[in-house]
Amino acid sequence: MAQRVFVTGGTGFVGKAVIRALLAQGFLVRCLVRPGSEHDLKGFESIDRVPGDVLQPDGLTASVEGCSALVHLVGIIREQRGVTFERLHVQATRNMLALARAAGIKRFAQMSALGTRPGARARYHQTKWEAEEAVRASDLAWTILRPSIIFGRGDAFMSILGRAVKQLPVMPVLGDGRYRLQPIPVEQVAEGFARALRTPESVRQTYEVAGPTPYAFVDLLDEIGRALARPRVRKLHVPLGPVRAMTRALDWLPFYPLSTDQLIMMEEESVTDPSRFFAELGLAPEPLAAGLERMFAAS
Repeated sequence: MAQRVFVTGGTGFVGKAVIRALLAQGFLVRCLVRPGSEHDLKGFESIDRVPGDVLQPDGLTASVEGCSALVHLVGIIREQRGVTFERLHVQATRNMLALARAAGIKRFAQMSALGTRPGARARYHQTKWEAEEAVRASDLAWTILRPSIIFGRGDAFMSILGRAVKQLPVMPVLGDGRYRLQPIPVEQVAEGFARALRTPESVRQTYEVAGPTPYAFVDLLDEIGRALARPRVRKLHVPLGPVRAMTRALDWLPFYPLSTDQLIMMEEESVTDPSRFFAELGLAPEPLAAGLERMFAAS
């Protein structure tokens, strides 16, 4: 009999890829869907949908019973209008851990982020660490994944860079652009979650998840340009000092494109050795160029 997995955050960019990976691995999927977000799961007719909210878990226990695992993907990259890191990272995780226990679920997989650690400067990483600590303190059979930048069609980073490379005569670059990222295709992150649930050795393990190669931001722009048949990406370097000052003053505005947290994380970089993730979950790293070619194939 196929195992049923309860997924939070399934309507998001990563969530939809995780649902596809779970279905491909033979799992049945039950997805928590906030009222008003049902249209985001168009095309997933084979999954169960449960209306609800990770911040209001009362009454969800009966809907989760019968599931063998819970995959918790909910998170935000920026706070605004009362939607805080504390609520969406920490409290939501505690709520889902309590829900899993109440429903008799033993297996729990948590989406975290690369750079999460004790003593982190960014509030984003601090709250991801608090969430991780709650998971580790539970009596569940947990696995935590900490991805670097996740990319794919419809993402909120590389897709935007791709459009800018295509449309702008010059790409603005903050500072020297030598801060490094290690992007990984969303399909590989999703497959990692699905395989973790089939891999007993992944229980009580935290995996740092990234592509095989780190890239300086300026080199990443060139890789995107090559994937779009625009091999020469002209760049305009913007001094970081004035940007920091402006961001401190304006990052409370919803339309301002940066937050102080994002600047901190940018300068700290997002790189790691992901070999254990690939080896223990039986995945082959995909070169960035191949992932970008697939992502921009219809561009």
